[in-house]
Amino acid sequence: MSFLTPDKPQIEEPAAEIASGARLVPRITIQAFCENSQTAQLVESAMHDRRMSKVALTTHNGGIEGAVETYKSNPTPNLIMVETTLAPEQIPESLSRLAEVCDASTRVIVLGHVNDVLLYRELIRSGISEYIVLPATSAEIVTAITELYAAEGAAPIGRTVGFISAKGGAGSSTIAHNVAWAIATGLRQDCLIVDMDLAFGTAGLNFNQDPPHGLADAVLANQKVDQTMLDRLMSKAANHINLLTAPATLDQTWDFDEREFEQVIEICQKSVPVIVLDIPHTWNAWTRQTLASIDDVVIVAEPDLANLRNAKNLADAVKQLRPTDNAPKLVINKLGVPRRPEIGAQEFASSVECNLIGHIGFDAALFGTAANNGQMIAEVSANNKLIETFSAIGMQVTGRHVSHSGGKAASLLKLPSLFKKRA
Repeated sequence: MSFLTPDKPQIEEPAAEIASGARLVPRITIQAFCENSQTAQLVESAMHDRRMSKVALTTHNGGIEGAVETYKSNPTPNLIMVETTLAPEQIPESLSRLAEVCDASTRVIVLGHVNDVLLYRELIRSGISEYIVLPATSAEIVTAITELYAAEGAAPIGRTVGFISAKGGAGSSTIAHNVAWAIATGLRQDCLIVDMDLAFGTAGLNFNQDPPHGLADAVLANQKVDQTMLDRLMSKAANHINLLTAPATLDQTWDFDEREFEQVIEICQKSVPVIVLDIPHTWNAWTRQTLASIDDVVIVAEPDLANLRNAKNLADAVKQLRPTDNAPKLVINKLGVPRRPEIGAQEFASSVECNLIGHIGFDAALFGTAANNGQMIAEVSANNKLIETFSAIGMQVTGRHVSHSGGKAASLLKLPSLFKKRA
C-alpha cells in the first residue's frame, strides 16, 4: 500500500509559524469521507480557519469503503480524509484497497478512534500522510493540513497587522505609521507599510515621500504582479522601513473585488518580516476579506460614544469572520481632549470586549508638528513617553509578550445598556 512516493518525507513547519497562523493552505481540493455526522461537522468547522480560505472542501458519508467506491469511477482530489471505526488490525487492509484507486499524488489523512502508536507508525510507513485520533479539534485538523502542504525549505512568512479606525479621524494611520517606526527601530526588523486608502492615504505625507508609483500600480497589474515588480514599486522611508503608498488622487474610483489585494499581500509576506496594513475606515468586500485573512487586527478609537458603537460592531464582525484566530486588539487615541466628556479607556475596552494594548493622550502640538513636517513622533520628540507606548504596541502585534500601556481613566459618561459587557 502506498499513497506517496517513499522518498518524499512529511515536512514539518516551524512551530512559530503554525502558532501565528500565517501560512495559508494552497488552493487544493479536499474530500472527506466520514462515518459519523459529528466528524463531518468537525471537518467542516475547520473551514472557518483563515488558513483554509483557499481550500475547496466537500464531505461525504461512508468512511474508507465510501471513498473506495467513489474513486473507482472518479478522479481523486489533492487530499482525502477518511474516518474509520475499524479495529487496528483491519485498518491497513482497508486502506490498501483505497490505495488501488488513488492517484500517486493524492495524500490521505486518516481519522481514527484508536490511540495506538504502533498503528500510527505502520500507517505512516505505508504512505498515509497523517493519523489523527478522534475526538480532535478543528485546529488540530487545520494544523495537520498546514504542515502537510508547507513547502520544503519554505522561507518564513511575514506577519500581517492591520490598523483600522472605528470612526473617521480616530487616527489609525498615524498610530500604524508610528508603530511601524517603533518595530523597525526598536526590533531592527524590516517593516513594510501598505497604505490601502488609495484615494486619501497619508503614508507618503507622514514620511515626507512622494514616490511616482505605489500600491495602485501593483493592484491594477492584476496577475502580472510579482516580487520584482513590488520591489520596484516600494519606496524606502527609513532604515528597515519601506512603503507601498497610495496615489491619493480622485481621477478615478477605487473599487475592487473581494480578493483584489490578496496576491499583493502574499508576495509581500515572502520578503518582509512585518507588513503593516493601513486600512481605510470603510466597509466593503475587500476590507472585510482583508480583516479576515491577516494575523492581527488593531482597532483605533477615540473615547466617545460613536466610536464605542462602531468599535463594538467592528470587533464583533472581526470575531465572527475569524472565530479560531486572534481577537482584535484595541488602542484608544486622543485621550484628554480639553473640556470633552470621555469614556474611560478600561471601561471602553470592557464594553467593546477587546484587549486594550495602548492608550494615547491628546497632544495637538506634538502630532500636528509631526504631521506637518512629515516626521514620526520619535523624530520630533526623541524622549517623549509616547515612544514607549508605540513600542509596547509593536511588541504586542509582532507576537511578543508585553504588558499593555493601558491605564485606568475616570469615566465621564454612563454607557447605554446596549454597550454593557454581556455576561
